[in-house]
Amino acid sequence: MRFFKKTTWAPSLRRLSGLRREEKQEDIMGLTDASGDLAGEMEVDAFRRLFPLRFYERHLLESIRPDARPLGKARDTTMALGAVASADGSALVKIGHTTMLAAIKMEVMTPASESPGEGCIAIDFHMPPICSPLIRPGRPAEAAPVLSKQLTDIILSSEMVDLKELCLIPGKAAWMAYLDIYCLDADGALFDAALLSAVAAFSHLCIPAVSVNDEGRVFAISEEQIEGKSLKEPLNKGKRKLTLSCTPLALTCILHKKYILADPTAEEESIMETLATVVLDMSGRLVSFYKPGGTFLAYTSAVQDCISLTRQRVKELQEILTEAIADLELD
Repeated sequence: MRFFKKTTWAPSLRRLSGLRREEKQEDIMGLTDASGDLAGEMEVDAFRRLFPLRFYERHLLESIRPDARPLGKARDTTMALGAVASADGSALVKIGHTTMLAAIKMEVMTPASESPGEGCIAIDFHMPPICSPLIRPGRPAEAAPVLSKQLTDIILSSEMVDLKELCLIPGKAAWMAYLDIYCLDADGALFDAALLSAVAAFSHLCIPAVSVNDEGRVFAISEEQIEGKSLKEPLNKGKRKLTLSCTPLALTCILHKKYILADPTAEEESIMETLATVVLDMSGRLVSFYKPGGTFLAYTSAVQDCISLTRQRVKELQEILTEAIADLELD
């Protein structure tokens, strides 16, 4: 009788095949998870597009927004002074993606007979087609003249600039400050960014030196002409900074049910349409409160909350402006 020794390779093969099956299952599960995550992202994106208000309200229940900001927090803000070399004063401001470029050009004019000892400020707000897909070439943006009027009202009523400081010769010559603000990216809170860029541009403004010719005409002169003493005594020796007696700053909030969202994006403004804009100066004085309609009422408590958020925001913007001016002086 012949005896055969029991072999051990069969169980090894079984174990090896089992390991391969487990690896295949893990690979399949990995692909499933990846496809599941992708499908989940697609479902969230589809839900956001189809039911935008419900999508936001689900986030509001958690007191957070889709961009991970708390409800009362503004977007990151940056500022660069002297962005336009050919302007007498300029600034580039970004609040989130919202981008504004402000530039000031000074020209000598004859003052109005009603105010012979004062200069003048002219403000234009521009929204070119590059700033938003909603604006088409050849068609002026409806919001542009409205924002121009708002900016003019706030800057003049707040007395940020003493118009008497723009006078050169009473009744004969005064400065006209042309302020042009260009919206380069319109992603919500346009007025806040535009006002901040205007304040920054006036903070950077240097008033040119001027002189009078033999005919009594006032004209701008260069520093080289002043040093060469080839002209009569200039009216102002060298460029000078403009004194700002008040610096108004704004914060726009969305009022939706019991929630207040500070510094809204364009998407948030299109979904929750009740807006309220508070303008304060750096001392905390209320300059303006603006609420252009909307379905939700601005109760006293809501207004007080908006003002409180604006006070915090003004402190942040004051630090940003001070830092930008300090950086410019170092350069």
